Amino acid sequence: MGMTMSQKILAKHAGLEKVVAGQLIRAKLDMVLGNDITSPVAINEFNKAGFDGIFDKDKISLVMDHFTPNKDIKAATQCKQCRDFAGKYDITNYFDVGDMGIEHALLPEKGLIGPGELCIGADSHTCTYGALGAFSTGVGSTDMAAGMATGEAWFKVPSAIKFNLTGKLSKYVTGKDVILHIIGMIGVDGALYRSMEFTGEGLSSLNMDDRLCIANMAIEAGAKNGIFEVDDITLEYCKGRVNRPFDIFKADDDAEYDEVIDIDLSTIKQTVSFPHLPENTKTIDEITEDVKIDQVVIGSCTNGRMSDMRIAAEILKDKHIAKGVRCIVIPGTQKVYLDCVKEGLAEIFINAGCVFSTPTCGPCLGGHMGILAAGERAVSTTNRNFVGRMGHIDSEVYLASPAVAAASAVAGKIAGIK
Repeated sequence: MGMTMSQKILAKHAGLEKVVAGQLIRAKLDMVLGNDITSPVAINEFNKAGFDGIFDKDKISLVMDHFTPNKDIKAATQCKQCRDFAGKYDITNYFDVGDMGIEHALLPEKGLIGPGELCIGADSHTCTYGALGAFSTGVGSTDMAAGMATGEAWFKVPSAIKFNLTGKLSKYVTGKDVILHIIGMIGVDGALYRSMEFTGEGLSSLNMDDRLCIANMAIEAGAKNGIFEVDDITLEYCKGRVNRPFDIFKADDDAEYDEVIDIDLSTIKQTVSFPHLPENTKTIDEITEDVKIDQVVIGSCTNGRMSDMRIAAEILKDKHIAKGVRCIVIPGTQKVYLDCVKEGLAEIFINAGCVFSTPTCGPCLGGHMGILAAGERAVSTTNRNFVGRMGHIDSEVYLASPAVAAASAVAGKIAGIK
């Protein structure tokens, strides 16, 4: 029996000819990632274990993105601890205010992850980089500490679900709608500790931002990782970014999958996830009641990239958000921010009555810059809508694409766009 894409990557990094689902392995890492919340815990464990060096200063990334610019003394202290650690060990990829971005938007943009590589990160949405044909997954801060010191981590090899994509997305339907549709179909534990592997001729309909969004939310279906077959779109994205040799792994024809799910992209509709789980989905035409909203957030590691900004600006141009609605637009990186300024998108957002923010995870995790009060509702392009995720436990979060979020901001209620 052959191997899946994920299994091939793990086998190579473990120095093995073959691995099988359920096997425990130790594998060499190409990147270890942490942020301003998880890195301090990892640094404490690193010091407690008595480590006195890191495995490779170029293969660790510390990104200050969750509570930055710092919201309080505790956040400032956490960032200082990371800053001091990065300075002590001369870590190349340390990103702070003014030179940072939301980690899972920043690392692909900087070319720090490439096809066939193996990455762990002390953040559950590290699975984002599977969009590039890499194996990437979230781990705990203790595993991050060991990874920084040794350059290795242990894995239980996952089994896999194959998603065979056909057809082409309709206008104003995006990768966010695809992944919400999938999670609505299989549930938040439908891919538990399995690899979600995407292939098929329908890949040509998905740009890299769509793929990054889909892979990002693999964890919301319980997956160990999400991964896309490398094609010309992947290689074009990597050109000029990933300036080192990389390997491309394709699943064997006889690879074993737990199940194969066929998805015709042309049938996907604009989709919204209702509180309080990502699986609680409805298509726009299934929403018959008026769901009035108080806030809209467009951004995050899921939907803070340039195509997300462009589609939101297209819908908001020459319009104004509804009275009583707050709309916060957060570019994923400094480059996306600057491109928004250059293309005139920032002016569109501000003229529409939006706040245009520096890159930050802020409101996504109820951190800052957009906390919800009791009884408030938000439409958000983020990835989680758990109870209290963006503020008060009596608030509600509705997950949607940038197109639906922008249309809802104008309507003052959940709305689609034709």
